[in-house]
Amino acid sequence: MTSPLKIIQTADQQEIAEFFLASVGDWRSERRYYTLPQGETQEMVSMITIRFLEQGEDELQKLAQLHDLPNLEILTCGAKVTWESTDIHTTRKESTGMTVFGVLGKILYRDRGFATTKPVTAQFYFPNPQTMCLRTEYNNSVFEEEIKLIGNKYRTRQSIISRAGEQLMIGQYLEKRISS
Repeated sequence: MTSPLKIIQTADQQEIAEFFLASVGDWRSERRYYTLPQGETQEMVSMITIRFLEQGEDELQKLAQLHDLPNLEILTCGAKVTWESTDIHTTRKESTGMTVFGVLGKILYRDRGFATTKPVTAQFYFPNPQTMCLRTEYNNSVFEEEIKLIGNKYRTRQSIISRAGEQLMIGQYLEKRISS
């Protein structure tokens, strides 16, 4: 029996695989969103679970199909993220969801975007091994995100959402690992 052909990972793909592996586990995310220019704030707490996906896993094959990629096993690795978010002040459940990320070259494929349920792609790079930066564009909006691992117990994230060159929202997050 022959095994399927595996794609050799580039340095970028190896770096993102290591970043995803270091992010695996359950996290408590405290978030604050600032709506600009008014400065209105919203505070949320989310419980997040991150699972690493190896090349060829069903979730990555479905993601490749969503993006009409020619080979369903081409995505070299990925992550599945599930969450449940609650407004801190009202304790009202705001959202529950799941998203899948897959990697090919310097492109991060997603099954959905921040503000759309349609599949999107992001460019990514690493200024250092603990910090991943993403840039996603769709519907005339730009989403820039920085995720930074701090040791093995914490992550910080910052998201900036812009449209037509004007910043609309800033999200800041402190995430604490509750289990790996």
